[in-house]
Amino acid sequence: MRFVITLSIFFLAVMIHEYAHGWIAWKLGDATAKSQGRLTLNPIAHIDPVGTVLLPLILFITHLVTRAPLILFGWAKPVPVNFRNMRNPKRDMIWVGLAGPTANVLFAVLISFILKSPIVMMSPFFTAILNVAIILNLVLAVFNILPIPPLDGSRVLMGILPRKLSMEYAKLEPYGFIIILGLVYLGLLGTVIWPLVIFLSDLLGASL
Repeated sequence: MRFVITLSIFFLAVMIHEYAHGWIAWKLGDATAKSQGRLTLNPIAHIDPVGTVLLPLILFITHLVTRAPLILFGWAKPVPVNFRNMRNPKRDMIWVGLAGPTANVLFAVLISFILKSPIVMMSPFFTAILNVAIILNLVLAVFNILPIPPLDGSRVLMGILPRKLSMEYAKLEPYGFIIILGLVYLGLLGTVIWPLVIFLSDLLGASL
């Protein structure tokens, strides 16, 4: 039951994340996502076989085997963006990259206000669900801001780097999933992500 609720919250978080990318791209001049039906809150349109299904499944199996805390992270199918349609492609790449993590952080802030309401505080069940929702959104935001292609942090870095370096850096994208799995296997991903997640969750009054 807990896994089903956690997975549902995860789907909601990645849906909001991808919608934010598409919306910002649209506002900056690129209507590709909108024209292809990806500017939607329908979670089915954003499911990625690897980031939304395979990686969470691997993490869940790892949780069952090792009894480590269950925390899901991953990514959705990237919304199509044509940066050439934008007014300032290199600069706007940064804003599009930041949109998803920012949306998750803002969603976590909104949930934290609900968490503090007297009615919710009287229910341990709803308190636990909202705490999970806050943590998942923060994990998703922090994870995606890592500068590993194709995560959002790589888009930000590509927008900052000089053009030649940016093009060389983009060549890492086919190996991104392998790099992420390697970091998970070595236990380094959690070492990078958790300190910031704990810091942000403390600010929002959420408990792990």
